[in-house]
Amino acid sequence: MLDILIWIVISVLFILSFAGIIFPIVPSVLVLWGGFLLYHFVLNSEELNLIFWIVMVVFTVLLIVADIIANSYFVKKFGGSKSGERGAAIAVIIGSFITPPFGIIYVPFITVFLIEMVQKRTTKEAFRASIGSLLGFLGGSIAKVVIQIVMIIWFFILVLF
Repeated sequence: MLDILIWIVISVLFILSFAGIIFPIVPSVLVLWGGFLLYHFVLNSEELNLIFWIVMVVFTVLLIVADIIANSYFVKKFGGSKSGERGAAIAVIIGSFITPPFGIIYVPFITVFLIEMVQKRTTKEAFRASIGSLLGFLGGSIAKVVIQIVMIIWFFILVLF
């Protein structure tokens, strides 16, 4: 009976890890690791081998870097400034509290637009940088979903087969 309860908790943790895509304040990767560690320390400490843990560390680094790189890349590619890049990153977090989940889309967009306008960019340039912020967020989110799915599938392959 305890095993079933632990599996339910692990499953809930895996599902909750995706909440971090919509609510950046939720530490997706830590929630995901909570499921791995719960399995390892409560159910079976021998199935998850050293290779699994090394690969999960690599994927964890990729998850963290994916957001930063995607956001920076797209804001820069679309003509945004360093201030616009930083503003977008902060605005994603603030936006997740204002009107979740839509705040993480429009708050960075508006923030980057305003930052670029204050820096004497044309309306067209500011709008373009804002589009870059939006594409950066979407690109980072897609990358995070894919990486998390790969991590969860790898876990289940090791555990079930």
